[in-house]
Amino acid sequence: MAWFKREIKGIITTTEEKKEAPDGIWNKCPECKKPLHYSEQVENQYVCHYCGYHLRIGSKEYFSILFDNNEFTELFNNLQSGDPLQFEDTKKYTDRIKETIKKTGLKDAIRSGTGKMNGQDLVIACMDFNFIGGSMGSVVGEKIARSIDYSIANKIPFLMISKSGGARMMEAAYSLMQMAKTSAKLALLSQAKIPYISLLTDPTTGGVTASYAMLGDINIAEPGSLIGFAGPRVIKETIKKDLPKGFQTAEFVQEHGFLDFIVDRREMKEKLSSFLKMIAA
Repeated sequence: MAWFKREIKGIITTTEEKKEAPDGIWNKCPECKKPLHYSEQVENQYVCHYCGYHLRIGSKEYFSILFDNNEFTELFNNLQSGDPLQFEDTKKYTDRIKETIKKTGLKDAIRSGTGKMNGQDLVIACMDFNFIGGSMGSVVGEKIARSIDYSIANKIPFLMISKSGGARMMEAAYSLMQMAKTSAKLALLSQAKIPYISLLTDPTTGGVTASYAMLGDINIAEPGSLIGFAGPRVIKETIKKDLPKGFQTAEFVQEHGFLDFIVDRREMKEKLSSFLKMIAA
């Protein structure tokens, strides 16, 4: 049993002295199941270098990818959801908000920032799925509206990165109002002749898809993203028919005319810059 006790080679590390690998150093690709080291993920912009699967990331990672040298000014970062309906399910909505803020370090399911992308001024509003499923509440709508106002006032193009499970049920009608509110603001952006790019990522569903996510001057998506209104299971149960293969993937949606093109995340910055330069010319 010396091999088990590790006495022959003098290895006498006690259980208390053993060190565990820190959380987040290794990840597993959901598609090919191969291990990915954190440094490799960052270097490859969070795309699996084995199979090309685009890992889900949040505003922090998108800002680091798109803004030059990750330099930007965050906008309207003091907004936080209220509880107009005194909503309570398994727990109070106010408690859920506090817990999620503590867990994620985010104030709500969206962050906005302004900076330069390949030397061009840009305002980016990016949703975070980790905050209550990226659900669209009143703060999400207000931040988008204020970001659009900022774009109009400063004549800067606007990029919206959507990643959401849809409307936030804890705010009910207040959440649904954000669909009309953001759409009206985008109409003003269009009248001001300022470019609006909508980037749909995995997943983009519900009221977000039914409003600002599909109103871009160009609508683009990352490969393999789930894009739709209702979920495939709900649709299948409603129409009582099997759905086509690849239904609600970015590729399927593009094939049926709802997307202009699909862009690999590693090429995103250059593609967006080229589009903005063409519009400005």
